[in-house]
Amino acid sequence: METIVTRRGFLRGRFRSAGNEVRPPWALGSDEFELACDRCAACIEACPTAILKPGDGGFPQVDFASGECSFCVECVRVCKPGALSISGDAAPWQLKARIGQDCLADRAVECRICGESCGTGAIRFRPRLGGVARPELDAGNCTGCGACYAPCPVRAIAMEMHQ
Repeated sequence: METIVTRRGFLRGRFRSAGNEVRPPWALGSDEFELACDRCAACIEACPTAILKPGDGGFPQVDFASGECSFCVECVRVCKPGALSISGDAAPWQLKARIGQDCLADRAVECRICGESCGTGAIRFRPRLGGVARPELDAGNCTGCGACYAPCPVRAIAMEMHQ
C-alpha cells in the first residue's frame, strides 16, 4: 500500500497509508478538499446514517463501522464551502469492497451476512463442491456504500479506492 505524506502529517511526524481515510461522497480531490473544507461539521450533523465523523485535523471522514452511506446527498447539500460537490453524473467515489482472507468461508464456516446486507447484489455466493460457498464480489455492481462492512463478524471486508 502506498504511503501518503501530507504537509500536516509531515509537520506532525505522522504518515498514513492510502485508503486509511475515506472522505465523504462527492468530495473534491484530497488537496482541493483540504483547501475548501472549513471543518464546520455541517456534513457530519446532516448525515442521516451517522457515518461521517471528525477525522484528522477536524476534516470529515467516513466510518463504515457506524453504518453505510445511503448516497442521500444531504452532506453535499449543506456543504457551503463546496468541498463536497456533485458535477454531472459523477460517481460519489471510487470505493469498492474487498473481501479478504479472514473470511469465515475460508475456515469452512457458513456465513452470508455480507451478501444479505448488500442492497445492490454485488456479493453473491456460488456453491463449492465439498465446501462452504465463498462470497464473490462483482465490482461493477459495488457502489462502495459500506453496507457489507459493519455486519462482517471478523472484519474480513475492506473498503478501498479503485481507479
